[in-house]
Amino acid sequence: MRTKTTTGVTHYHIQKKRRAEFIEEWRKHRRTVVRRDDVALRPTARGMRSGVYMGWDGDSPTRCLDALVHELDAGGVTTVHRHSWDAQLFIVEGSGWSEIDGTRYEWKPWDAIHLPAWSWHRHGNDGKKTARFMSYSSEPMLWTLGMSLLEDRGHEEVRNLPPRPAFSDGPEGDDPYARRLRRLAQEARKRRSGRIHTPYDEQELLATPRGTRTKFLVDRAIGSQASGITQVMIQFAPGKTQSLHRHPGEAWLYVVEGFGHSFLGTAPDRGQHYRWKKGDLIVVDHFLWHQHFNDDPQREARLVRVHMFDSILETMRALTDPLVLFEEAEDTLLSMQEISQIEWPDDQRPES
Repeated sequence: MRTKTTTGVTHYHIQKKRRAEFIEEWRKHRRTVVRRDDVALRPTARGMRSGVYMGWDGDSPTRCLDALVHELDAGGVTTVHRHSWDAQLFIVEGSGWSEIDGTRYEWKPWDAIHLPAWSWHRHGNDGKKTARFMSYSSEPMLWTLGMSLLEDRGHEEVRNLPPRPAFSDGPEGDDPYARRLRRLAQEARKRRSGRIHTPYDEQELLATPRGTRTKFLVDRAIGSQASGITQVMIQFAPGKTQSLHRHPGEAWLYVVEGFGHSFLGTAPDRGQHYRWKKGDLIVVDHFLWHQHFNDDPQREARLVRVHMFDSILETMRALTDPLVLFEEAEDTLLSMQEISQIEWPDDQRPES
């Protein structure tokens, strides 16, 4: 017996209603500054406390990446788990280690760790005080595609765990299937050979025309092979600001040190100012003009900026070409002479 499936409502009406409901729901969860004091840490089955700055599991749904904070007490060791997405850590305070596919990486404040997709990993704290670190992941993007998988194996030894998913090498030939096999195998090897640990002291902060000093923590420029997520440390000199600019895709900034405010608006002269301090997360929404200010005339401010340049922004750039996807108010840029006159404090991270 043949059956016919019908919605009873036209495609036009379904799509119009769906789009309106989606954006209405999305706007209810929009945030600008997430305060550290508003992020509740709760004990988890992994053996550490975790809290959500932005993400589905903290009732702040996102579409591209999430941001969580974790605390691991002295002597603590988490369970070992793996997931289909990759993630990154930024060490806020304390010292410890991450074991990734059987290799241990020691870390301390302001180091960064990249956790590749499908890598077994656990964290430990051999120090004398609680370690605190931020994590950022592309899980929301894979959730949208129905590809988010997570497996926890308690405290099982890594040698007893299955390896990462296998892949096939491509045969010789110029047919589409052979070319796809070779292309995907080459990409898998590249992704699995990227930088894992970035010690903060490994490279210098460099002055930029935006009036800041910056260094990469996770980025393909320093050998990282992440799913588009980049981390950059930004240092603001006392009382200084950053140039006014905008771009598509979210930019999230975690305040490592200091206090200040950010301007966000739909036009360079139409927006609001939002204050922030150490431990807060600044959420710059899509294509808003924004500028960050260090309000302390005596001390520096530090922010770690995270966005998905190597995936979301590059995809948007290709899909919307020739539209300009990065705009900067050139009159807010500094000249080389102005840059040279800034008195930068010593770049010294805290003791672990």
